[in-house]
Amino acid sequence: MTPPIHPKLGVFGWLRFSVRAVFFGVISVVLVSALVLAYWLERLYNGRLISGKIARLWGRCGRICCGLTLEIQGEEMQHGGAIVANHASWIDIFTLHNAAHIHFVSKSEVANWPGIGFMARVSGTVFIVRKPTEAKRQQAAMAERIRAGDKLCFFPEGTSSDGQRVLPFKSSLFSVFHTAELRDSVWVQPVSVTYIAQKNQPKEFYGWWGEMEFFAHAKVMFGLSRGGKVVVTYHPPLKAADYADRKHLSQDAEILVRAGVQKNLLAAT
Repeated sequence: MTPPIHPKLGVFGWLRFSVRAVFFGVISVVLVSALVLAYWLERLYNGRLISGKIARLWGRCGRICCGLTLEIQGEEMQHGGAIVANHASWIDIFTLHNAAHIHFVSKSEVANWPGIGFMARVSGTVFIVRKPTEAKRQQAAMAERIRAGDKLCFFPEGTSSDGQRVLPFKSSLFSVFHTAELRDSVWVQPVSVTYIAQKNQPKEFYGWWGEMEFFAHAKVMFGLSRGGKVVVTYHPPLKAADYADRKHLSQDAEILVRAGVQKNLLAAT
């Protein structure tokens, strides 16, 4: 599908972009500094509460700068495990940090993104190198984080979409849940993330996919987005032990996530 051509910002769009960009830049410096200090204190006193609150506040600020309100449906599971969600945009980073206490699992390239990459590193994101030789080591690292009580967030589609559909899940990303160490104890919670654009914008307005440039899209989000909404739907958690293999677990998670996105898009029409 061809990405939409966004209109030029205009005077008021550039003004809005400038105000939001400056605000987000300043608040990010403050919150990243606080997050680094929080992680140090948590390691010292074996706690986890402070850093999660700071990450959620950073996500909320980013979401507001993108002109989005947040609606949450369902209940986030409170124990460690994994969240699997559809992936529509880089804005998902703000949305899910705002909505849940999580640590992302992301492709290694994200670590080098300006601003967001640094925040991802200091917030405990697990970066994946797409090499077969690294698979076992990375699975072991993720299993260790889950056993420690972290809630890891995966995007099983493997790439982002236009936000109006859910791409097929890659079951290979579910293999960590069927290791001998985790299979009998880990829970996987499917989550649907649905962006609903304001009436004067195309339905795919918030989607970021294909060859779309990050800075061009970020400029539009900060400069033109007003009155949009993102709906985060928590589905009942799935226990890995209830599934014979990762493929069946992946299929059920995909069905729930897709149904949630379709329901919310239909409700918005």
